[in-house]
Amino acid sequence: MLKSHGCGALRREDVGERVTLAGWVHRRRDHGRLIFLDLRDRDGIVQVVVRPSGDDAAYAAANEARGEYVLQIEGEVAARSEATVNPNLPTGEVEVIAERVEVLNAAKTPPFAVNEDTVEVDELVRLRYRYIDIRRPQMLAALELRDRLNQQIRAFMSGRGFLEVETPIMVAATPEGARDYVVPSRLQPGAFYALPQAPQQLKQLLMVAGVERYFQIARCFRDEDLRADRQPEFTQLDLEWSFCEEDDVLALLEELFAEVTAALRPDLTVPRPFPRLTWHEAMERYGSDKPDLRYGLELSDCSELAARSAFGVFSKAVAEGGRVRGIVMPGGASLSRREVDGFTDLARTMGAPGLVSIQFTAAPAEATEDDMRSPVLRHIGVEDARAIGERCGASAGDLVLLAAGEAGMVATVLDGIRRELARRLDLADPTVLQYGFVTDFPLVEWDAQAGRWNALHHPFTAPQAADTGLLDSDPGSARARAYDTIANGFELGSGSIRIHDREVQEQVFGLLGIGREEARERFGHLLEAFEYGAPPHGGFAFGIDRVAMLLAGRENIREVIAFPKTQSASDPLTGAPQPLTAEQLAELHLHVRTPIADG
Repeated sequence: MLKSHGCGALRREDVGERVTLAGWVHRRRDHGRLIFLDLRDRDGIVQVVVRPSGDDAAYAAANEARGEYVLQIEGEVAARSEATVNPNLPTGEVEVIAERVEVLNAAKTPPFAVNEDTVEVDELVRLRYRYIDIRRPQMLAALELRDRLNQQIRAFMSGRGFLEVETPIMVAATPEGARDYVVPSRLQPGAFYALPQAPQQLKQLLMVAGVERYFQIARCFRDEDLRADRQPEFTQLDLEWSFCEEDDVLALLEELFAEVTAALRPDLTVPRPFPRLTWHEAMERYGSDKPDLRYGLELSDCSELAARSAFGVFSKAVAEGGRVRGIVMPGGASLSRREVDGFTDLARTMGAPGLVSIQFTAAPAEATEDDMRSPVLRHIGVEDARAIGERCGASAGDLVLLAAGEAGMVATVLDGIRRELARRLDLADPTVLQYGFVTDFPLVEWDAQAGRWNALHHPFTAPQAADTGLLDSDPGSARARAYDTIANGFELGSGSIRIHDREVQEQVFGLLGIGREEARERFGHLLEAFEYGAPPHGGFAFGIDRVAMLLAGRENIREVIAFPKTQSASDPLTGAPQPLTAEQLAELHLHVRTPIADG
């Protein structure tokens, strides 16, 4: 070994010990002829002192060294004087008096400072030089947290009898809700593998095989548009469990999330038991199936009042099958017209034509026209405005914001407004990690553009027993035995009890427009397996990237991934994706058509 100790491991009890250290120069300070080096490795930082009275070669090497040079140091651990103790470092009571300094590798000046955590650096530059970015303490801390998260998950699952099984990366294409990344086969011209969006069918086959309890920290791939909490390749905890029901899976997940959070972030409060909401309840109360439950700000339905309103925007929305819903901002009556208009501008970015605002300086039930402020008050009328304020639960000094139109758009807009209100009012307590479960999702949703039903989760999700009769008569009302885990406004993962009967699976395939012949071609292996004693089973998967992001207190999953892709799914470090050579294309039996430029 080129070092006897980690730089961050030295303490006062090591005083007098001879040590060999190796690491990077974090900072260099020249005090006259006395050189101070802060030497950094993965363990931490320690101060090294190089005196001119020592080895001339050591002093010359220290004099040459600059930031990010890689050095080896030999010397003796000494106690710092009381006046020079650094309370901000675990090693702050000691320093190493260098007797030998060797430059193991020189370094160019990095494109951004490694020793200043607060420096704002363009993300593309950070990704281009990710090997330097990871040297920064906050990035290294995120990777260390992620490592501990994986270890905790493995220990938890293994301790409860789940068997870790690896499944293939090259599989057949499956309809998981996004585009597949495909891999051409050289040996079978014209045939392609797909990278798995999830090991869904394989883990179900493991249940048929009698494994009973499976888990895997699985790599998954989806060719979809990226967002702050999505990547084209990601990691998830994947689990499947035979002879279980919904409550069994949710109880296991609550125990897992509570235990992992306590181990990795004991400073966070995790309220238990985790609240459970049906999908319908979540959408009605919050306008979202992944609401942040740390605060209230619930939505109110004003559609009944709006239907008879003289205000055409309201009555027309309801007449066309839409809804009028509202949310209250406590204390919002004091906002200026410009500040209120800012909410309207935000709503427009989310698809709404606008918002209606009513500010109450008195309790709505007693408010006169002089106690209300609204750009459309003369259209709504004082009486209806009072009724709306009461329906929304407004008090004196509050602001009511209303959205009207298609139900999905209204929910999306008010969910966004709710999040913005929570931000402005500082309602989301950062010391609380509020997990929850959302259950009873619709089994399918109608795709008007394609003219067909799509599975809301995936086509292997079992319908609720009471709703199986609706598959033929009213599919949109059928509920799934599906459940999501949410936390602080994020969806962490989803799962369901699966279909394990061939006839039911073929019925659901048919509902989704997958005929028997196509089903046999694409899913014959699974359908056939169901005829050989498939047990009832269910499972779950959650994104480890997203959980790590929350536990690390970051706002973007790229901050907890060693080498992430950009929003355009490219890699600034390696330049991927890149075109293949003509020889490579020929070997794979591929021909690339160059897109024709517009115009």
